[in-house]
Amino acid sequence: MRAAVFSRFGGPDVVEVREVRDPEPAVGEVLVRVEAASVGASDAAGRSGKPRIARLMFGLGPRDQVLGSDFAGTVERVGADVTEWMPGDRVFGATGASWGGHAELITVKERGAIAALPDEVTPAQAVALTDGGMTALPFLRDTGRLRAGMRVLVIGASGAVGSAAVQLAKHLGAYVTAVTTNTELALALGADEAIDYRERDVTAEGERFDLVFDAVGSTSFRRVRGILSPEGAYLTTVPGAVLLDRLVTRRARIAFTGLRKDADKRPDLDELALLAAAGILDPLVDGEYSLDDVRSAHARVDTGRKRGTVVLRPGE
Repeated sequence: MRAAVFSRFGGPDVVEVREVRDPEPAVGEVLVRVEAASVGASDAAGRSGKPRIARLMFGLGPRDQVLGSDFAGTVERVGADVTEWMPGDRVFGATGASWGGHAELITVKERGAIAALPDEVTPAQAVALTDGGMTALPFLRDTGRLRAGMRVLVIGASGAVGSAAVQLAKHLGAYVTAVTTNTELALALGADEAIDYRERDVTAEGERFDLVFDAVGSTSFRRVRGILSPEGAYLTTVPGAVLLDRLVTRRARIAFTGLRKDADKRPDLDELALLAAAGILDPLVDGEYSLDDVRSAHARVDTGRKRGTVVLRPGE
């Protein structure tokens, strides 16, 4: 099969498409022909080795690594003892720390983070669901304990996580204010108000929020604490110094969503798929790239200006 491989840290040019050995499904695994995979911030960090904490996953120097943690496709073959899936099933999900989605084929545990893909949802939409929704949903629902009537500020509202957060917060009954340069997009996604941070500094205004969700890690708890309601909480996808704030104030919360067991993620995948199939959640796709154009996909992520999820199509 063909796969996008990198063997040293660097820019998009370190990624190259090679012929590699087809994976074989082990006991309890399924082999999926990948029709779509996401290229996101975690892939860019793994490829570049920046920030340095990213190198903990790949060592001092990667050796023929295949990135890609979100996938959608069709079951090609199943390993021994697999009972839940059969060849031809449309599926989507996340590979977790094993990566491997930027390839034509991938093996996934039968009872891992894998779910049925409804006919109403395309493979590209499915990986956008996983890329953004699988972070936004547990952050808002579990860590933020979002309830109807709350006032929520989403910073970075046009990215993969932020765009999902806007829609999910509205679905859960919140009044949503979005911070983004793409204000028209945020309003189209359902935000009640959209603020262009180049024109207004929401942290300097008097409005209070029950939840401030920084989906891109561009702020800090200390910067936004003045706009939090007395019981408000700051949520961020980038840990940093917020860990200390959390210990001291308990108002800064972080959800390490990637550390949950894969099997525990399936209910969220099912919920997101149902929302997308019903038209309640519109997964935002920035653009789609063939495997041969994988460097362009990485370059797009590196701009920091993508709107939603950059999608790779290994099967094209």
